[in-house]
Amino acid sequence: MLILDDILLFPLRGILWAFREVHNAARQEQENEAESITAELSELYMMLETGRTTEAEFDAREKELLDRLDEINEREIDLEEKEEDEKEGEDMEEDLEWERRRFYTTRA
Repeated sequence: MLILDDILLFPLRGILWAFREVHNAARQEQENEAESITAELSELYMMLETGRTTEAEFDAREKELLDRLDEINEREIDLEEKEEDEKEGEDMEEDLEWERRRFYTTRA
């Protein structure tokens, strides 16, 4: 019965794996975006110090970049909360799998 259960659950596990991979790729992209914004902020500060941009242009661009950075941080917090929920779900799935195997072995 265990082999049959594994065969039947394989498509579900494959889909879960694919979703995890997409999630990891999206998270990596967000991390790269945050680094890019931080570098752009540094460049903006240098431009202000060297006089290549006005104070008004600096303030507008800085506000835009900081808002984008805040959005990224909020998304990361949401993703971390979702990951915690997923881990709890995985733990429950493992518990169910263990119970199922224990049930089948005691019946045999």
